[in-house]
Amino acid sequence: MKNKFNALISYFDKLKFKYKTAFLIFIIAGGMTCIIILSQISIFAIKQDFDILFDKRTKSLMQLENIKDAYAVNIQDTLSDFEKKQISDKQASEILKLAQEIIDKSWSSYKKQIQIQNKDILTTFIKMFVIKQENYYENKTLKNSIMNNINSKMEIIKNSIIKINLNTQKEDYYINLNLQINSLSIYLTSLINYDLSLAINEKRNTDKIFNIILIFSIISIFIVFLFSVILSIFIINNFKQLHNSLEEKVNIKTKELQELNNSLETKISKEVILNRKKDIIMFQQARFASLGEMLNNIAHQWRQPLGSITMIIQSFQTKMLLGKLNQNFVDEKVKDALLLANNMSNTLDDFKNFFSPNKIKSEFSIKNCIEHSIELSKYLLIQEGIEVKLTIKKDIKINSFYNELSHVFLNIISNSKDALSSNVDKNDRIIKIIVNKFKNHLVVNILDNGGGIPQEILAKIFEPYYTTKYKSAGTGIGLYMSKQIIEKHMDGEISCKNILHKIKDERVFNCSLFTIKIPIQNDNRTSENA
Repeated sequence: MKNKFNALISYFDKLKFKYKTAFLIFIIAGGMTCIIILSQISIFAIKQDFDILFDKRTKSLMQLENIKDAYAVNIQDTLSDFEKKQISDKQASEILKLAQEIIDKSWSSYKKQIQIQNKDILTTFIKMFVIKQENYYENKTLKNSIMNNINSKMEIIKNSIIKINLNTQKEDYYINLNLQINSLSIYLTSLINYDLSLAINEKRNTDKIFNIILIFSIISIFIVFLFSVILSIFIINNFKQLHNSLEEKVNIKTKELQELNNSLETKISKEVILNRKKDIIMFQQARFASLGEMLNNIAHQWRQPLGSITMIIQSFQTKMLLGKLNQNFVDEKVKDALLLANNMSNTLDDFKNFFSPNKIKSEFSIKNCIEHSIELSKYLLIQEGIEVKLTIKKDIKINSFYNELSHVFLNIISNSKDALSSNVDKNDRIIKIIVNKFKNHLVVNILDNGGGIPQEILAKIFEPYYTTKYKSAGTGIGLYMSKQIIEKHMDGEISCKNILHKIKDERVFNCSLFTIKIPIQNDNRTSENA
């Protein structure tokens, strides 16, 4: 490619001056043609934006029509049907409540749409240039008055519906409520007519300004074309002198380039030596960073078992003070403490070989792995009054890394515990774990009713060292490490989202849902990317 480019430059240099001049004129003419085409495209793009803005203005009117229909159909007709004994008191109350929610949502959406339109750049342009040129001004006082009346009427009707007792209310109360709704419908009609007339005026005025812009663009193109011709003549007259001076500069630069090439080999050798030194320094820094990360991981995994062991030790003292310390209790707690200590020891082994490419997979039951993680957390879960519901729709044996997967479950359970402890009443704290099989994947869903994760940090929870806890409570690497284990070591996926779920009785809670997908493999191959 470089040789072809140099050949093209060499061929152009050998051309006569008149051919170079013709080439220059061709470039200028082509450029002007492109300018004309692009300017026309831009003008018609603006016209398209004007049309889109008109469509947006008219769409908001549909929301007002929906509000009118909701009052007329969902409220007035419902009250009428109830008076005629066509529906029950419970059905009428549910319809009125649903209608009020629809009305509030539509009215909020309309006001939000108006605010967005007021901030829109194109709308501002129309108000500053298009509307003022036609001596047409938006009567904001009138619109605000209508909207204030609508807000007032809506509030009166809403309070009336909230306080209404369908079985004991008198007939004149329903008549008065219908009058209020009819009055509100009049205000809504006025607002619809106001917005519609404003949109029609804006449409008419933007069409006029578009025609003016089109005429001015044609005149501007002609003027620019004329100036470009004059400029071309001026450039052609000076082109010969510029060409000669350019050749002289090229010769000077060529000489400098030859001198630079002579010293380039020495400079490259020096740079190679410097880069090797930098590589050594970066390698040392990477080793220190890996060591620090491993220590942080171990500290993160030991925090919960140490807390559980502390609780076991305290339970001995409590039982002894109460005189209830017996051999069965001692045996049970010693067994639990040894289990926790063994897990801590396994944690050291796991992280010692965390980056080793020679780890061997083993076949194990996913149910046993999850129950093992729950067992390690049970003391802190009991202390916080947290109930764990494990649902195994299909127990599956997978060929993977038992301890690493157990650490992942332990991390997520620990995060759920922290969220439940700070946000939920002690009688409602639940962690729900559901295991199932989908196609060739094991799917584990872990959710809690801890209020969900704030939307602004949801995308960052798997980043390293990102935490919303105090430094004494978390390092921000638990979920990062879990993502590394699932995606890099097990070729799976881990994700998180907020959902609404009836996790307990009929109440709907804000829940955070972690989903883990692991491919099911039936071989004993070693993990190449572990």
